[in-house]
Amino acid sequence: MAYVSQADKKALTPAIKAVLNKYGMKGSISVRHHSTLVVKVKSGNIDFSDYMRGEAYVDVNPYWIDQHYTGIARDFLNELLDAMKGPNYFNEDDAMTDYFHRSHYTDITIGTAWNKPYTFMGAREYA
Repeated sequence: MAYVSQADKKALTPAIKAVLNKYGMKGSISVRHHSTLVVKVKSGNIDFSDYMRGEAYVDVNPYWIDQHYTGIARDFLNELLDAMKGPNYFNEDDAMTDYFHRSHYTDITIGTAWNKPYTFMGAREYA
């Protein structure tokens, strides 16, 4: 059964903030329903407009980061996900037998809600 406590969040926060600072991003860290560690990226130096498709925010699917994102956005999201999992993360899920057992779930959003979009602060990068 997935469970993440406030103490777990406190232990993972320094690594998460280090990744946010490394990429010039601002975000909030919270725990939802005692099972999910949530990072909401509010603003930063990475341009996510190509991935938002006209929406104010986007929910990042942690299983498809490498397929749906490129460049610095992919690097940032992968490092953020690794920091959110931490050293004690485990995942022994088996959907074939309807068995779900992991340390905790992770949730990343770019922008915080439909009325609080992500704010791009840096200069647009061109490849």
